[in-house]
Amino acid sequence: MKKLFLSILAIGLLFCTDIIACTSAIFTGKATADGRPLMWKHRDTGEPNNRIQYFKGEKYTFYALINSPDFLLNEAWSGTNEVGFSIMNTASYNLKNDDVPSKMMDKEGVVMFKALATCRTLKDFEKMLDKYKRPMGVEANFGVIDAEGGAAYYEVNNDSWTKVDVNDPKIAPQGYMVYTNHSNTGRLNDGMGYVRYTNADKIVKEQIARNGKITAQWIMQELSRTFYHSILGIDLNKDKELVDKCNGWFMDQDFIPRKSSTCAIVVEGVKQGEPAANTVMWTILGYPPIGVAVPLMVANGTDVPAFMTAEGTSNAKMCDWNLEHKKEVFPITRGNGNKYLNYYAIEKYMKPAVEVENKVFEQANPVIEKIRKGEATAADLKEVYKFVETIF
Repeated sequence: MKKLFLSILAIGLLFCTDIIACTSAIFTGKATADGRPLMWKHRDTGEPNNRIQYFKGEKYTFYALINSPDFLLNEAWSGTNEVGFSIMNTASYNLKNDDVPSKMMDKEGVVMFKALATCRTLKDFEKMLDKYKRPMGVEANFGVIDAEGGAAYYEVNNDSWTKVDVNDPKIAPQGYMVYTNHSNTGRLNDGMGYVRYTNADKIVKEQIARNGKITAQWIMQELSRTFYHSILGIDLNKDKELVDKCNGWFMDQDFIPRKSSTCAIVVEGVKQGEPAANTVMWTILGYPPIGVAVPLMVANGTDVPAFMTAEGTSNAKMCDWNLEHKKEVFPITRGNGNKYLNYYAIEKYMKPAVEVENKVFEQANPVIEKIRKGEATAADLKEVYKFVETIF
């Protein structure tokens, strides 16, 4: 098996492409540990510099993930607002059915920025899509949850959209859906991300089968840090012998975390009837396997931790720290070397990152529970932020 793997690894390099994409999932309360919905986005993009920014929108204030060099500040790549509306996207490569030129495309960030600024519910988002100027300039799967129990993906192209309701037991019998870079209503067998879809779906299915509930912590540690590959049948996190056999070197192809992975976000929604402001946006800035998840709540107002935001077009300190260590994971820059990862470097930073992250969850979850009971405010998370900042 290992000789076969090494052969596939060598051949695979010939066909290696760097497609910008994302892996995502929505879990309804049916699948989660506490009955609250969870929305996960593992972001892949060509822009490695990310930060979180607070915005006063047309109707609502919101937190959004943005590209740090973005000076227009009219794009959001995931986020949540004060009324519990949260949105993300994955690029689709099998929905576009027109000849709209490429220079008019890639407007997904603009759509999500407007949605965060103006939408309270899924219905609001649907009305926005109906009224949106055509062509919309998008080919994407938008994942949305709201404070009223709504949870759905929207497969959207330039002139139409289709809702895929994660609350529908006929569509999502186990209360979750995984999306990568193809759409269910798009061209059959076209698109991208099929291996990553299988990787994520298998891990989730196994967790549910063992009666393991889904939590934000589990998602960050078992999905955004997995090095399971469904085609090769390997899991680098579990097979030390294989890692040593290959001297720690592996091709960066079809794992969920990739060189292009720049952020991981899990939005922890609210149950119906709970204050929407209790929505939590757990965020890792930078390459997720070696980063640390931090809880953010819109109730904090403009008080995004200083290490997660920045002024002007500068990058977040947390992201800079992460990217510096990421250089050891992808140290070869000449020839095809950039297509290889050094798993020993991942191990070097991932283990201590998880240890810190476990302490973050251990400290933050009791505070969040108190906030839900009205016994604390989001400002009480500042002690957690102080702890996280000590690692930078």
